Amino acid sequence: MQGRKVAIVQGERLRLLDGVDSIYRLALVAIEKAQSLAEALATKESKDLLDYDPIYGGRSEWVLLPAFDHPDEPARCLVTGTGLTHKASAEKRQAMHNDKARPMTDSMRMYQEGLAGGRPAPGQIGVQPEWFYKGNGAILRAHGEPLEVPCFGMDGGEEAEVAGAYIIGVDGTPRRIGLMLGNEFSDHKMESRNYLCLAHSKLRTCALGPELVLGPEFVDVRGQVRLLRGTKIIWSESFSTGEQNMSHTLANLEHHHFKYREHRRPGDVHIHFFGADVFSFGSGVGLLDGDVMELELTGFGRALRNPLRADTTAPQRIAVRPL
Repeated sequence: MQGRKVAIVQGERLRLLDGVDSIYRLALVAIEKAQSLAEALATKESKDLLDYDPIYGGRSEWVLLPAFDHPDEPARCLVTGTGLTHKASAEKRQAMHNDKARPMTDSMRMYQEGLAGGRPAPGQIGVQPEWFYKGNGAILRAHGEPLEVPCFGMDGGEEAEVAGAYIIGVDGTPRRIGLMLGNEFSDHKMESRNYLCLAHSKLRTCALGPELVLGPEFVDVRGQVRLLRGTKIIWSESFSTGEQNMSHTLANLEHHHFKYREHRRPGDVHIHFFGADVFSFGSGVGLLDGDVMELELTGFGRALRNPLRADTTAPQRIAVRPL
């Protein structure tokens, strides 16, 4: 057994696709043939079935990959996100950066602007949201893989979100492939020092999957996030996402990401996180090396689990050499 494969989840089994090593390449074929991705998938189903449980549990020679990526050039996958789209997250950011002399922080002001103008009428342009960069495809991790706190990091914490998977067609048109469960994972302790450290706090690994969902309901979606230390649940909370629970419509978030010409380069891949509703740091919880973050969301397949790994080596100064 060698190389990548793509499979369709059918209950407790995975049905492999014939001659398909990535959703990316199948999506390009679907665009060329003016098909939907679901139509393209249906033409590739094989008779080969695999048991999902041992693969999901890490007890198989098969290994899960991130639910969507660029299979050849990770640098052509842009990983980004939109914050302050959920009330609970905005309130915790408000508490994190609160200044008694200024009762409303910039974070809460941004959220309020979204409430006022983030849900425009169809065909209209609404207010732009907060936006951040996380990295390229090299930071993507799959179900079961560790999310890393680098040696220079101060902390690492889960952010249970939905992420959109996109591909740019040959004509420069963005196409939404589907949605997936994601752990956006950030350094909240670094961010809490100063809100201008937000950009640095986001430059971390993140996890996607284990499943990519085509055309899911994204109006009112409910889930659960848990933190496990060994066999003990140390923190758990329900969360809500979907357009009914957000200050922006999906269409408005997508417009403001893809309005930049540089974000519409043919053949590129985009992973865009839509914002978190809750995160444990806001409840005063700190994760330790080996703790497991578990996220599940109704309608988005099996839960996403990732352990935290902390690099405890001393930071090394990076010196640039003149050429």
